[in-house]
Amino acid sequence: MGQCVTKCKNPSSTLGSKNGERESGSKSHSKRSVVHKDDQGSSCGKAPGDILVNGTKKTDAAVEASQPPMFSGDTKKDSVSSAEESSLQRIGELFRRYKDEREDAILEEGMERFCNDLCVDPTEFKVLVLAWKFQAATMCKFTRKEFFEGCKAINADSIDGICARFPSLLNEAKQEDKFKDLYRFTFQFGLDSEEGQRSLHREIAIALWKLVFTQNKPPILDQWLHFLIENPSGIKGISRDTWNMFLNFTQVIGPDLSNYSEDEAWPSLFDTFVEWEMERRKKEEETKCITSSDTEGLCADEQT
Repeated sequence: MGQCVTKCKNPSSTLGSKNGERESGSKSHSKRSVVHKDDQGSSCGKAPGDILVNGTKKTDAAVEASQPPMFSGDTKKDSVSSAEESSLQRIGELFRRYKDEREDAILEEGMERFCNDLCVDPTEFKVLVLAWKFQAATMCKFTRKEFFEGCKAINADSIDGICARFPSLLNEAKQEDKFKDLYRFTFQFGLDSEEGQRSLHREIAIALWKLVFTQNKPPILDQWLHFLIENPSGIKGISRDTWNMFLNFTQVIGPDLSNYSEDEAWPSLFDTFVEWEMERRKKEEETKCITSSDTEGLCADEQT
């Protein structure tokens, strides 16, 4: 992935801190301090009629009791809104820490510092997963929108917060449907969008296949990459169709390749690979037999 995409040095608070206080819904009633002896028989006696001891009419007290509390609804919303605003401010501060001086984006130098603070190597699988969650369009670059939306998607607004999300993100990438999405994202991520590329350079494709299969390496992967490195067919790039179909190939075709059929709708490069790999295995077996025969002959000569 190149030395670009980015030790947990700068702890800051994570998303979701809510400090809103509820308004008190109870109302205080002022006591009437003067009780006239002419109106009451005794200063300690009960209030006559519909007047309560505190001087409030029974009808007024009943109306007040039936009214809903003043804090339900608006205060909660204000509290959540305040927490979200604080989180966005922290994301903004984090983005400004790594953004380029001239462009409103995190570029290669900023990515390296970002990765360094996250205690990850730019070529690690974790960085690919983070780029996937941020839906980054280009290697070595996070736009402002990608960074903000990505941080919100993983519910983190600090270096510590992002570090804490890595275990769950890696587990998510193990799920079949999620991995398929990550796998397809990786092809697009590897393209140079500014140059309008439609296929991956062979060397980039090899590096990305190694990277994307970090957690679930298929048995045939090493042979496939060996084939691409040897490059007997002289290919220069890998198309999107070939990239996508290789995932299906690893799920359907066994390691011995015995159930592969050229009659099925596989890319022609797969036909060439299977033919090349079967021939390679045949030669390998022949070499083993010759070596074994020579060893047996040598042993027989020594015995005589």
